Amino acid sequence: MSDRISVAKTYKLYIGGAFPRSESGRSYPVTDTKGTFLANAALGSRKDARDAVTAARKAFGPWSAATAYNRGQVLYRVAEVLEGRREQFTTEVAASEGVPLKKAQSLVDTAIDRWVWYAGWTDKIAAVLGSANPVAGPYFSFSTPEPTGVVAVLAPQQSSLLGLVSVIAPVIASGNTCVVITSQDRPLPAITLSEVMATSDLPGGVVNIITGRAAEIAPWLASHADVNALDLTGAPESLRADLERSAAGTVKRVLRVRSDEDFTREPDLSRLRAYLETKTVWHPMGV
Repeated sequence: MSDRISVAKTYKLYIGGAFPRSESGRSYPVTDTKGTFLANAALGSRKDARDAVTAARKAFGPWSAATAYNRGQVLYRVAEVLEGRREQFTTEVAASEGVPLKKAQSLVDTAIDRWVWYAGWTDKIAAVLGSANPVAGPYFSFSTPEPTGVVAVLAPQQSSLLGLVSVIAPVIASGNTCVVITSQDRPLPAITLSEVMATSDLPGGVVNIITGRAAEIAPWLASHADVNALDLTGAPESLRADLERSAAGTVKRVLRVRSDEDFTREPDLSRLRAYLETKTVWHPMGV
C-alpha cells in the first residue's frame, strides 16, 4: 500500500485568456455529490468580475468583426479539443452530478455535438434572421442582425457541462463576448472547459469564467453599465427579481428562462436570437 499523499489542486479563474488567482485570495472546497473532496476552486470577487468585463469588452470588437465563417471554425475547434479530453470530462461530470459513467458519457457527447451545432449556425444567422424589406420607392432596405455586446451569463447550477455549453455557445456564435459565473457546487467541468478554450483558437477575453457565489457577483454584473445583456438561467429564484430591476437601470437585454430547463432537448434559435440587435439600412437604387 502506498502512503503517498495526493496533491490537491487549487484551480484559478479564466479571464482575458489567462488564469489569474482571485484578487481576494479566497478559495473554497469542491466536493462530489457524496461529500468527497475533489479540489479547491477560486472564490471570485467583484473585482474579478470587473476585470472580466474589461477583458470581454476589449475582445468584443475583433470577435464581432471576424467573419461568420471564422467564428464557426473557432467553435468547431473547441469541439475538437473537447473531444480529445472526453474521458476527463466524463469523470468530472459523473462526480459533479452524481450520475453513472454511461450517463455522464452521453452528456459529454451531447455537449460536444452542441458546440458543432452552433458552429454550423454562425454563417447562417444573417440569412435566416435578416431580410430584404419591401419599399415603395427607389430604395433598397435591408435588416441585418448584429451582436449585442458583452453578455453576463449565470450558468445552470445542475447541468455542469451540457447546460454550460448550451448557454455559452450561442452567445459567442452570434458574435458576442461573455462573462460566466459557474455553478458554485459543480464548477470543475467549467474549469476544464476553460482549459479547452485556452488551448483552442478562441481569442482571449471572448469567454471569461469566474467560479464562486452568484449571490455575491451577479448583482454587480446586473448593474454594470458596460454589460449589455444578462442571462438568468442559473440565477436563484430569490435573486431574479432584484437582478431584473438592476438590469433595467442600464437598459440591458434580459433572457428569462426556467432554472430547470432541460438541456438534453434539441436546441433552437431562441438563444441565438436573444443576443442580437436588428439594424436596418436604406440605400438608394443605382448608387
